[in-house]
Amino acid sequence: MKVRKAVIVAAGWGTRFLPISKSVPKELLPLVDKPVIQYAVEEAVACDITSVVMVTTQGKTALEDYFDKNLALEHVLEQKGKIDLLEKIRHLPDLADFCFVRQKEPLGLGDAVLSARAAVGEEPFVLILPDDLFELGELVLQRMLDIFQKYHGSVIALRRVSQEEIQRYGVIKPEKIAEKVHQVMDLVEKPKLADAPSDLAIMGRYVLTPEIFMELASTPPGRGGEIQLTDALRRLLQKQAIYGYEVEGEYYDAGTIPGWIHATLALALKHPEIGPELKSHLRRLLQ
Repeated sequence: MKVRKAVIVAAGWGTRFLPISKSVPKELLPLVDKPVIQYAVEEAVACDITSVVMVTTQGKTALEDYFDKNLALEHVLEQKGKIDLLEKIRHLPDLADFCFVRQKEPLGLGDAVLSARAAVGEEPFVLILPDDLFELGELVLQRMLDIFQKYHGSVIALRRVSQEEIQRYGVIKPEKIAEKVHQVMDLVEKPKLADAPSDLAIMGRYVLTPEIFMELASTPPGRGGEIQLTDALRRLLQKQAIYGYEVEGEYYDAGTIPGWIHATLALALKHPEIGPELKSHLRRLLQ
C-alpha cells in the first residue's frame, strides 16, 4: 500500500531554546536559508507524500501562518520586482495538503502522534521528528519506504550511538536480515547502559502501520508520566514485525543549541552561494 501521509510533530515547548522559543516556535528557527520545519516537509514531499498532518500546541499558530498564503506580502514583493523572493514564499502552501492538529496536553511523543489519528485514518504513514536531520536527507526516508513495501511492516530509523548517549534514546535488540536492515526483536526506552540490548538507537524517522494508534491509545504513561512511542511500538511488536534501517551519513540534532549550530554550519558550508565565503571567514576566525 502506497504511503501518502506524513505526520510531523512540532508540539514541544522548545525549552532548550528559551527565551527565543517563548514567542517563536523553535521549528521556525532558520537553518541557513529556511526554517527547520521546512526541511521536514520538503523531505516528505520528495518521497511522494501528498498530505502533511502537523501536530502543534498552544502558541504555535506561526507554523500555520508560515505554510499559508500571505497575499499582502506577495503583492509588495511583486510590485518591487523581487521575483526571486516572491517565488520562495509563493510555493510554500502548495508543497502539500496541510492539516494542523493540536496536542491538548504535553503528555509525550506518543500522545502527540495519537492526536493525529483522525487526520491519518486507517492507513500507513510517515512520522517525522523535525529536530532530527540527516546528511542524506530524503534518501533515508525513501530507503525506509522501500523496506516497508518489501517487508510489509513498520520501519524505524536507527543509528549507532556511543555508550554515553544510549540513555538518551530508545534502543532496539536487532537481528540483521540484510545490509543495514534489521528485524526488531525488542525495544527499550532510554535504558541504562547495563540494560541496553545494543548500541542501535531510534532516530526521528518512522514508517508506521495504522495499528500503532490502537496501541498508543492503550499504552499507559511511562517515563516522566508521558505516553512513550517506544512503549507502544513494543506492544505492536507482539502482533506484527517491525524493521529498522541503519542510517548512513551524518546526523544532526537541531533540538539542542549546540546541535542546531553544528547543523547550521554543516549545511551552510555545502551551500553553493554561502559556503565559499563562510569557509574563508572560518579560516580567519581560527587563525
